[in-house]
Amino acid sequence: MIFQRALRRELLNAAGAVLATLFVITVTWMLIRVLEQAASGKVASSDVLALIGFTSLMYLPILLILTGFIAVLLVVTRSYQDSEMVVWFASGLSLTRWIRPVMQFGAPLILLTGLLSFVVSPWANQQSAEFRERFEKRSDIAKVSPGKFQESAGSDRIFFVEEVAGDLSKVQNVFINTVKDGKSSVVVAREGTISIDKHGDKFLIMDQGRRYDGLPTEPDFQMMQFERYGVLVSSQEGVVNGDNSEKSMPVARLLEDPDPRKYAELLWRISLPLMATLLMLLAIPLGFVNPRVGRSANLIVALLCTVMYLSMVNVSQAMVAQGRAGFDRAWWPVHLVTGLVIVLLFLWRLKIHHRWHPLVVWSRCKAGLRRKEGCAG
Repeated sequence: MIFQRALRRELLNAAGAVLATLFVITVTWMLIRVLEQAASGKVASSDVLALIGFTSLMYLPILLILTGFIAVLLVVTRSYQDSEMVVWFASGLSLTRWIRPVMQFGAPLILLTGLLSFVVSPWANQQSAEFRERFEKRSDIAKVSPGKFQESAGSDRIFFVEEVAGDLSKVQNVFINTVKDGKSSVVVAREGTISIDKHGDKFLIMDQGRRYDGLPTEPDFQMMQFERYGVLVSSQEGVVNGDNSEKSMPVARLLEDPDPRKYAELLWRISLPLMATLLMLLAIPLGFVNPRVGRSANLIVALLCTVMYLSMVNVSQAMVAQGRAGFDRAWWPVHLVTGLVIVLLFLWRLKIHHRWHPLVVWSRCKAGLRRKEGCAG
């Protein structure tokens, strides 16, 4: 059918524009956040792009849900504003005829949302956690950026290096300030080398330097020169385990034992593809606008419905996580209520769009059917 092909093409164009806009906004926000963490020494500068990619995969299911909903809403609203729906109803066609092309358009989005929710997003969360943990377990000197003061994990030592060699094993013009028991110890050296002993402990071996010991408020510092001096940087590193939270677990691990938090995460993953389906169906009756009136009120109502739907799903997830409700009783009521609301909205729209609706009568009168519809005179 020509209408269905044109509608799917218009939905695809609207979805592409919406997804691009939402994705750019999300990536920009994530870029600012990750760069702030890199500047504060919480993540490695070399891991910024990887972390942005993993975080994008974690947020992509929500972006796809919003894309499908907003795209359908925009297309239906435009059809009302351009009076195309008046012609549609005057031709004897029902609003339910929109369901099939909308679902054909939304099927790939729903499948992709389910794939991301159950497989890709947990993997991305695990990878992101491993990157962060790997950086946390690096030695303090390995976290130092050249030309920047860096505080150690124990907050008792401050590092500064002017230059780091390409293999990250050598540093030049080293400054280390250590505070212990109220006393300050400052070490400066021309260069240093990372060395690992037989126990796996890392030492920074510095050459050609000086050490100053004393209290910060007193002038009687002790100074000594050294040819070679070692500072313990970190003990033997543990194995990088990544994130063991429920968000990073595959579905099989979520079903291993009856843990409320695991069931809450499973509820959220099941809800995402259901939300994608129901919100696209909800957008069809919500897209109604009066052609003579703006569509701001319509968009506000749609936004409130979406926020309420997401909030109710989050409430159900929290109740399962807290053990206040079982998984078998909590995962479906919100979606069932949303489905009933969609059915009621369709019935309401079908009722007001019958052949005696003022818009339909007006169109038929304009077409020259005044006498048949009782509009003569």
